[in-house]
Amino acid sequence: MCINCGCSDDDNNFTILDTNSSIVVGSDLNSNSYNYVLPNKVANTNSNNKNGHEILGSHTNFYGSTIPLEYTILSKNNLIASRNRGWLKTHNIIAINLMSSPGSGKTTLLTRTINDLKNTLVINVIEGDQETINDAKKIKDTGCEVIQINTGQGCHLDASMIEGGLEKLNPSPNSLVMIENVGNLVCPALFDLGENLRVVILSVTEGEDKPIKYPHIFRTSNIMIITKIDLLPYVQFDIQKCIDYAQNVNPHIRIFQVSSQTRIGLDSWYKLLCNLFNCTPNNTIINT
Repeated sequence: MCINCGCSDDDNNFTILDTNSSIVVGSDLNSNSYNYVLPNKVANTNSNNKNGHEILGSHTNFYGSTIPLEYTILSKNNLIASRNRGWLKTHNIIAINLMSSPGSGKTTLLTRTINDLKNTLVINVIEGDQETINDAKKIKDTGCEVIQINTGQGCHLDASMIEGGLEKLNPSPNSLVMIENVGNLVCPALFDLGENLRVVILSVTEGEDKPIKYPHIFRTSNIMIITKIDLLPYVQFDIQKCIDYAQNVNPHIRIFQVSSQTRIGLDSWYKLLCNLFNCTPNNTIINT
């Protein structure tokens, strides 16, 4: 069990949709290796590998039995996150960590964004879910390169998973990597992935008091996107109160109000993404 969030240390699965190959990756940050399961091939190349999977990569040992376990886990995560950040910077790749509770509209916003900007930006996706490749398939249908990470009982992505995902995804320089985190407003806030921006997504079908009920994720985010605003006439949601709560928690948070279905508000979101690469979104798109 992870001391930080109680999630399982069981293995996680990566799925590469192009080849439908499966990769099993240990989620324990104290583990010193990734275990990759190759299609139609399982080999035991390490006597210490209890899973019997072929080991293709390794990570640096992390010692210090007198350091509290929580500090040890987060310190190693932050070390790998720093390495991810350096790799991304070297290749002029910008990574955005999308976090929210389940059902907020992350995947819908992501697929809409990819479809509208795919002729302007090169976008790749690392998709995180406990099980299934359903969302990865939706993203793949846009023509975008995507890799699925299934965390099993785990409730968040961590830096080591992103390191493995970037290695397999191999995004091109001058591109954007969108990381769709596991649906959860608690644990993803604890783990730096090496991303450039953290975005927390909140739909109007949730309570407007989410920013004060789950303050850490809003405090550590650069951007809050309020989704499904086309439903405001049909739900009890005080949007100004939600904004006030978020700004009380994080005065510097930038806020967008959007509808992925009607495209309301997406022009500002698209301009932000394009400004990261000093380009301009198609006027036909942003004026829809």
